[in-house]
Amino acid sequence: MKEKFKYGPLIYNHMEDEEYLMKCVVDPLKKTIYLYSNEGDTKEVVCDNTEQFMNVLNLVRETCPEGRLSYANPL
Repeated sequence: MKEKFKYGPLIYNHMEDEEYLMKCVVDPLKKTIYLYSNEGDTKEVVCDNTEQFMNVLNLVRETCPEGRLSYANPL
């Protein structure tokens, strides 16, 4: 969680140097979720079956900020 402290018109971000999630792309056909960080790192979460994919997808939907979640276009 990013902590913010207000000092008059200035805002200080306590954890501004830490890595955080910039974008999350869900590919239901591949049962894979791609996570992109502000530092350029990419992680792939490849699920073995539909149940596992749905569990991970539910977690992503609950925790990922709405503007950072997108879905891959089906072919």
